[in-house]
Amino acid sequence: MKIIKRIFLVLLVVVALAGIGFVIWAETPLGPEPEALAALESDSQVTVTIDDYITFEPTDVQPTTGFILYPGGHVDYRSYAAPLHELAAQGYLVILVPVRLNLAFFEINAAQAPIEAHPEIEHWVVGGHSLGGVASAMFAKDNPEIDGLIFWASYPADDSFKNSDINVVSIYGTNDMAGMEKFEETKSLLPQDTQFIVIDGGNHAQFGDYGTQPGDNPATISRAEQQKQAVEASANFLQELNSQ
Repeated sequence: MKIIKRIFLVLLVVVALAGIGFVIWAETPLGPEPEALAALESDSQVTVTIDDYITFEPTDVQPTTGFILYPGGHVDYRSYAAPLHELAAQGYLVILVPVRLNLAFFEINAAQAPIEAHPEIEHWVVGGHSLGGVASAMFAKDNPEIDGLIFWASYPADDSFKNSDINVVSIYGTNDMAGMEKFEETKSLLPQDTQFIVIDGGNHAQFGDYGTQPGDNPATISRAEQQKQAVEASANFLQELNSQ
């Protein structure tokens, strides 16, 4: 009996230490870089509001289409401020949501509060980078009012959207850590009319401003250029949706 108790206590300590280690790891995410922090300031084109989530709102137009981005895993959500600031400047309400332990799987419904706070928005699009894209798709699956999905270096976890009429754009780089083969394999999980935008020379990490990602491949274009192309593709997608 004493041996069993000792084994139980050892296992309990191991589990506790593993849990503490996980929390420490989760609460020390990558980023944000200075470019991201600078993009959190309002300017003549975009008003930035930081509350329970970050809102980027164009100053010269009343948007009717909104986009909510879920951050990638183990990345400080502020790291995506620069491309989202630019996207808002093109006339869209853009919202960046934080997630518990910097892992979007723990905050699948993060988009719900922003949607409820903006009844003036006629078209809602959700999306995310990497694991954030997976989580955003899970939210869209259970919320039919979502009109579109934007994947940045991501794809859904299953084929729930295969026969769906939801609008989807998938944007990824040729040097992504997942490999081009993975994106080819997962095309079958998406609707037939999904738009695929491939950024030549882009990698996984450069969709945000958080530095180098372990396991990623080097990009052969600048971070600014990759984000420019991602914003352009996302804006074109939102424009098409806005005109429907």
